[in-house]
Amino acid sequence: MPVVAFTFDRLNKFFPGEKLDDILKIVPFIGVDIEGVDNAAVRIEYNPNRPDFASDYGIARAVKGLLGIETGIPEFKLSGRSGCAIKVDMSTRQIRPYIVSLVAKNGKLDDETIKQLIAMQEDLQNVIGRRRLKASIGIHDLDAIKFPITYTTVQEDFSFTPLGDSDNHTIRHILKEFDVGKQYGYILQKSNAYPIIQDAENNVLSFPPIVNSNLTRIGTATKNLFVEVTANNLEVAEDVLSVMAMALYDAGFEIQTVSTHNSDGRNKETPKMDPSYIKVETSYINRILGLNLKVTDILKCLKKSRLDGKVMSGKIIKCTIPRYRSDIIDSTDLVEEVAVGYGIYNLRATIASSDLSGKRNYLSVCLDIVREVMAGLGMIEVVNFNLVSRKIHYQLMGIPEHDNILTAEKTKSIEHEILRESLIPSLIQTLSHNIHEEYPQKLFEVGKVFQRGDRINEYWNLGVVVAHSKA
Repeated sequence: MPVVAFTFDRLNKFFPGEKLDDILKIVPFIGVDIEGVDNAAVRIEYNPNRPDFASDYGIARAVKGLLGIETGIPEFKLSGRSGCAIKVDMSTRQIRPYIVSLVAKNGKLDDETIKQLIAMQEDLQNVIGRRRLKASIGIHDLDAIKFPITYTTVQEDFSFTPLGDSDNHTIRHILKEFDVGKQYGYILQKSNAYPIIQDAENNVLSFPPIVNSNLTRIGTATKNLFVEVTANNLEVAEDVLSVMAMALYDAGFEIQTVSTHNSDGRNKETPKMDPSYIKVETSYINRILGLNLKVTDILKCLKKSRLDGKVMSGKIIKCTIPRYRSDIIDSTDLVEEVAVGYGIYNLRATIASSDLSGKRNYLSVCLDIVREVMAGLGMIEVVNFNLVSRKIHYQLMGIPEHDNILTAEKTKSIEHEILRESLIPSLIQTLSHNIHEEYPQKLFEVGKVFQRGDRINEYWNLGVVVAHSKA
């Protein structure tokens, strides 16, 4: 689980006049754990499903709501357009097709703020970005850049000065010799060209998702920032950028939009910080929580969770969710937010009355025996999604497609298009993501597969893959 270091100096800055002990008592009730406390800081462990907790700005924002210091949708204002533009070359389309960005101006960076930004960058890349596979972030000194910039591709003999170095190195050398290249180079292993972000004078800003350029390195003298996110999925990129935008705004920066000119002629201004809306019935909230809250009480709870709501007809609440809360996707999530705003410490546990005694399902027992046997053979268990990519499941495996494929409707990601018919493609994909790890690799999965006959059938299967030098 990711951890944020929240120094006591910054705690006092965020909560002037509040007692430190009172703050630390309330912190766990926003849904985090205190991993430890030393003389200088408290280390807060958060669940990866809350990417806005990747910095102390996000944690402070939530705690202020629960304490009633600041409630409702957090303040955020765009300061207009920056006038900066990105040109996207068509060559990036098959490698890493999306880029979104923002400009943050007139801020102050001290050493601790820089630490928070870098730690947030890494956590967002590892969690939402799936270790940079889906998305990666670059934070740059805006004043070192000449616009417009271009997002394009180059060959492996192209060279620039990477972050933390003073010499030029080729793409090939960075991927083979630099630690960051060895760690993340697998993402580009099937590419014959490599993504690069350059400014109007052909200076390199970044080689995503591997490393930034030393030219745009930030420091305590930096006043203006340029933040870019490159990704394989546009929604993921915008989710990441919204969290960065909110944190930088809380840090005192003025946030401005950047215009992206895509190769297909479409233009896009980012960041997009428009809120989303979800409707929920008050009776549903009370039924799940076992409470009898009035509509006004529910609205207060939502505000303390830094959301907002409006009463519609029939005791239905239309909830307003700020853009950076991409973790809220349906009414069940709103029930959790009401519980947080109500105060988990105010909920009373009860044991349901019953004369029945339960026992484990026989199939579950059998499946666990299979897992124990495989583990005893030295295998490592993995759990993959039932929804998979059509390309990976059929094309890359050399399996012909057919008319009875179970396809998901209105899927938001090409990685979750169809219900799998076999465990093997996902296991092979897992191996491909771990080629940088030590061999041999012995993996297994006990999971469901799906087939369409006269009706749709589900089966439990065992899949095993072994990779080693003699395979």
